[in-house]
Amino acid sequence: MKLVYVVLDGASDGFSVSARALELSHKPSIDSLASHCLCGLMYPIGPGVAPESDVAVLSLLGYEPDRYYTGRGPLEALGAGVHFSDGWLALRANFATVDPVSLRIIDRRVGRGLGSWEARELARALDGLKLGGGRAEAYFKATISHRGVLVIRHLDYRLSAMISNTDPAYERRGFISVALPSYEPYVRKAEPLVDTFEARLSAELVNEFTVKAVEVLEEHPVNKARERSGKLKANAVLLRDAGDRRPPTEPIEERFGLKFTCIAEMPVEVGIARALGVKVAEVNVEEARSRRELLELEARLTVRELEESDAVYVHLKGPDEPGHDGDLEGKIKAIEDIDRYYFKTLLDKLDLEETLVIVTSDHSTPWSLKAHSEDPVPVMLSNPRLPEKKRSFNEIECKQGTLGVIEAGYKLLPIAIKTMKTLQKPTG
Repeated sequence: MKLVYVVLDGASDGFSVSARALELSHKPSIDSLASHCLCGLMYPIGPGVAPESDVAVLSLLGYEPDRYYTGRGPLEALGAGVHFSDGWLALRANFATVDPVSLRIIDRRVGRGLGSWEARELARALDGLKLGGGRAEAYFKATISHRGVLVIRHLDYRLSAMISNTDPAYERRGFISVALPSYEPYVRKAEPLVDTFEARLSAELVNEFTVKAVEVLEEHPVNKARERSGKLKANAVLLRDAGDRRPPTEPIEERFGLKFTCIAEMPVEVGIARALGVKVAEVNVEEARSRRELLELEARLTVRELEESDAVYVHLKGPDEPGHDGDLEGKIKAIEDIDRYYFKTLLDKLDLEETLVIVTSDHSTPWSLKAHSEDPVPVMLSNPRLPEKKRSFNEIECKQGTLGVIEAGYKLLPIAIKTMKTLQKPTG
């Protein structure tokens, strides 16, 4: 049998809201899969954790975060193709809009209106900044829209990931960052989380970069042009999720006996795939003329990659951003677009009898909260020979499913593989 593993980024709204996008959306293709399934709820990391996508995806692919996760920064660097060695420091970066004097944050993501070409020009001005009296250097690369990755190398010392975030929206808890429901809107200073020379040095270098970045970006021609046209300046960089080493993972094919392909839009998912030895079928978001074109391409890629692989992992963006913006209607539309353009295209071409389809989310992003939450997400395993008959794929229907509550995302893939074996038709 083949496995198609689809993750709808932030599609779940959890259980604390009065209206949920998965319930309200018209999604006949996804719901058709629920008519023959096994379903339940799942904590991507564990109860009480509101995870970021990166650590959630690592968990969903079968790797215990406490053992394998070394921070988002190294994964972003791997995905963006930025050279990174153990003992260097890598961090996820956001261009942001701030008051250049008080460092009060006006918008954490430049209003989601920063063009990738603008971000690349700004990144060039930051790449190669000298820090620490010339003994350290910053390598900065823009990825998609307001996103980027920062790597800092010191010529004399190893650096430490044990520092706090400068992005106030996320709090470090070990190597995992947790989204905060509320925060003071000011750029924070990085602080050492342990009393070591390496952690203190790392915090100092990050804070020096933060100050220099504002000085460079505030007067940059790209920002002057944006200011003249009434747009928000991208005049600061928020940093989070430091890592100082690559994740010590075993290849996924050795771990589960399946040859995987990953279809991904974002660098962090590409980085995770590369860290796990997974083939990457990377899609260029900027080359797609519309969301429809991108989703239909991803569906065709899924079918094509199944010819060479045993399993295809597909991470679909869309619902998470309107969730962060508090836009319920936008979240509903994002889910309906995925259903209409990805799932309909996929199901028209897929041999469902010989395929197990997983549908779930990497985390809940309730539109009323505008942030990731601790809620479990719905999960569905679908094949025509599975016994549950649900009307719809959503939180309430899945809550009543026979899978019950899966306590951690890394337990899902073993359940799916066991299900595939029970469904496998005998040969001979």
